[in-house]
Amino acid sequence: MLILVNFTNFDFDQLFSMSDDSNPLMMLVWILPIILFVFYGQRIQLLVTSSEVKKGIKKLDGFRNESRTELINYIKHNLNAKDDPVKKIDRFLDYFTIMPVEMDPNGIVEKVRHIVRSREDYTRAHVKSLSPEMTDFELTKVQTLLEIASSLQMIYKIINHMFLTAKKQNNYPLILPLQMILPFIMEQAEAMKDAIPAFKTGQPVGDGIGPMVVGKMMLNIEKETIAFQTTFAKTDFEDRTLFLLKAEGPGSTVGRPADALETIVSNNKLDSIIMIDAALKLEGEDSASIARGFGAAIGGIGTEKFQIEAIATSNTIPIFSIVVKQSVKEAITLMTKEIADKADDVRLQVYDMILENTKQGQSVAIIGVGNTAGVSQ
Repeated sequence: MLILVNFTNFDFDQLFSMSDDSNPLMMLVWILPIILFVFYGQRIQLLVTSSEVKKGIKKLDGFRNESRTELINYIKHNLNAKDDPVKKIDRFLDYFTIMPVEMDPNGIVEKVRHIVRSREDYTRAHVKSLSPEMTDFELTKVQTLLEIASSLQMIYKIINHMFLTAKKQNNYPLILPLQMILPFIMEQAEAMKDAIPAFKTGQPVGDGIGPMVVGKMMLNIEKETIAFQTTFAKTDFEDRTLFLLKAEGPGSTVGRPADALETIVSNNKLDSIIMIDAALKLEGEDSASIARGFGAAIGGIGTEKFQIEAIATSNTIPIFSIVVKQSVKEAITLMTKEIADKADDVRLQVYDMILENTKQGQSVAIIGVGNTAGVSQ
């Protein structure tokens, strides 16, 4: 309905006379909010920001409880646990690792590797104790689920600590950085929570594209275990010798490619190393896009990367890499068809890189980096 108003006889002077400076009521209307924001502005901002952060923390609490429940139910219903696993699992969730002192950086990588592997061995032994009949395949799945649950527990505790500290001190500048980083933290936490079904059922995740490519190259070739949870195969291509490496599937593990590479180099002369891995895409980039580069394409805490780089440097071996771009969620959740369809394309590009960077009679190590859950060889 269209309403027409006649403004010809409307007294605008009477309307705006209320805003005259001599009007004490209007002075209060303007001055009171200014005084309020001068003295209580930071507290008001703290209350508004706190409500947003509280919602995120509540979600994180739900994520950690859900991951813990999923882990407990999986052990109870699938692994025939001899005792109630709840107490042991709760102890595992609060386990922590103290990194070695860094005052003298000499030898720090060896120290970190020792501590991390000791922790892995300890966790593996105690997870195995939950059910003596547990197979190695099931063991790797439970370890991964335990890592997800403990990571979500730690994220919740840290974010909640920062929030409660800021709230306790009524400190808005302290809570502001938390508000800024919370969306990124929530993205990673939600991705970890969504990854649980894939690892429970032993299905491939986006990070497994590297092992999937090398696994296809290993088909119908004799394979052997060359390092802990790491598979090796040897083949020929265009008068070149190929040494194929990947984590031992279909268990949920990344293996120890650096140890495997060290064994190969000690017995053979390598002329090139090609590493295949997943990589986080930048905003605006297409998922499953392929990129080539130089250097060791491997994540983690850095000990494997350091060892591979040291081997390549001491033996003057160039390292080439090829990655498949994907988001955080795509990397650790069920592999999408778009990413899986790139496996053959990546394999052909690996063959192109071999022809471009090596000559006949030379040798190449091809390493499929990533979690090999659901990916056989």
